[in-house]
Amino acid sequence: MLALRHARRAGSHTHARTFAAVSSSINPSGVGPFQVFDRNAKRLQKDRAVARDGGERSRTVDYVRNEVADRLMERFMDIKRKFETVLDLGSGAGHFSKLLEEDKAGKVTMLDLSGKMVERDPDSEFEVAVDRGVLDEEHLLQSIPPNSQEAIVSCLSLHWVNDLPGVLVQIREALKPDGVFIGALFGGDTLFELRTALQLAEVEREGGISPHVSPMANPRDMSNLMSRAGFTLLTVDVDEVRIGYPSMWELLDDLRDMGESNAIIGRRHFVPRDTLAAASAIYQQLHGEDAGVPATFQVIYMIGWKPAPNQPRPLERGSGDTNLKTVL
Repeated sequence: MLALRHARRAGSHTHARTFAAVSSSINPSGVGPFQVFDRNAKRLQKDRAVARDGGERSRTVDYVRNEVADRLMERFMDIKRKFETVLDLGSGAGHFSKLLEEDKAGKVTMLDLSGKMVERDPDSEFEVAVDRGVLDEEHLLQSIPPNSQEAIVSCLSLHWVNDLPGVLVQIREALKPDGVFIGALFGGDTLFELRTALQLAEVEREGGISPHVSPMANPRDMSNLMSRAGFTLLTVDVDEVRIGYPSMWELLDDLRDMGESNAIIGRRHFVPRDTLAAASAIYQQLHGEDAGVPATFQVIYMIGWKPAPNQPRPLERGSGDTNLKTVL
């Protein structure tokens, strides 16, 4: 299991630059996507996570984002190109941006829904120049011009957007031709242990269930979504980060301090203590180990390129001159 890591202490903060208002939709018809998540509630959750204990508790629970950022950086380093600018979309406190080196990027622009989160850590923790701003990922093109970005990165924020296909289209539009998007988001099997324990406890104690863990993307659908959004040269793969906790209670506390609490519209704001106690017992019985209980975070990694005339292209079907039978 992944050991818990403590983030470095942060110093002084500067005020975030507001890139766009988040109240209107880019859909010209005026009809928005089906709303699953309360984006304002998610912003408040992130703000409160940073405000708690002066941000120290928030830094303590960076371990999942830091691990995923490390793995995302490995994929980014495989791209043999230096980017003058990188846009970190839904950056949080800059878990990915802190890993950028000067031989890979000249400058990074960090954008996040929460101004307090994006300003949490000082510039001294970054090796490249940093610009920061507040922006809702669902309205990227309201503030970022089309065909303006060399590289866009997103590390663990897109699982909270209501219109994932629409956001992917906006990312592709914001990229320059032959620009790259590389992202990571939680997949549908994330926290399956917690989900099943809560559902079984509610059925037992209350005779029904309500959503406590948000719906997330199916890894099998991501290649299709990326292709429909207009990306080429796709790479999609799935990994897991497995964390050990003493009990379900510590997991719930850490999710709150990460800003990853439930933000589904219509969610229950109060769960009876006896239901949570039953869920904790079920969690331990179904998934418990000697040292406590595990929590699985399924992560989908994706890389896609905006089409350009000079990009490599696959040969036409039937144009090969080597018979596979001779190779195999």
